[in-house]
Amino acid sequence: MRANRMKPGMDRSDPRDTHVAAMIDYLRRSLIVQRGEDEKFHAIFLDRRNAYLGDAGFGTGCGPALSLRMRELFSRALELGTASIVVAHNHPSGICRPSETDIAATRRLHAVGAALDIELLDHLVITRDAVFSMRAGGLL
Repeated sequence: MRANRMKPGMDRSDPRDTHVAAMIDYLRRSLIVQRGEDEKFHAIFLDRRNAYLGDAGFGTGCGPALSLRMRELFSRALELGTASIVVAHNHPSGICRPSETDIAATRRLHAVGAALDIELLDHLVITRDAVFSMRAGGLL
């Protein structure tokens, strides 16, 4: 599996590419503050037209591991009337490839969201230099 890399000078004439690049830049700033940090988890909540409703950090990191309370995530999603979400977490190691735990958590997020009529659009693994999309990687 290869990580999707946003390279300087990419053709961003498609507005969707611009929006995706801006979202990734925002998530990178939200998740990566300094080297040697803990893993962090962030969610972006969207309406039926994929318009922004809000975002928040969830979960607590302890080194290279993360504990996510799905109840808090989906409670917030329901409060906002969310139709879909994009979630992301960082890998402080710099290795962008999702772990088996990441893949299992993504499947669980997808199942819980589907039961609540909330689509999981993507789960991104973010490092300083790369982004891995679970959807593009065929894991969602």
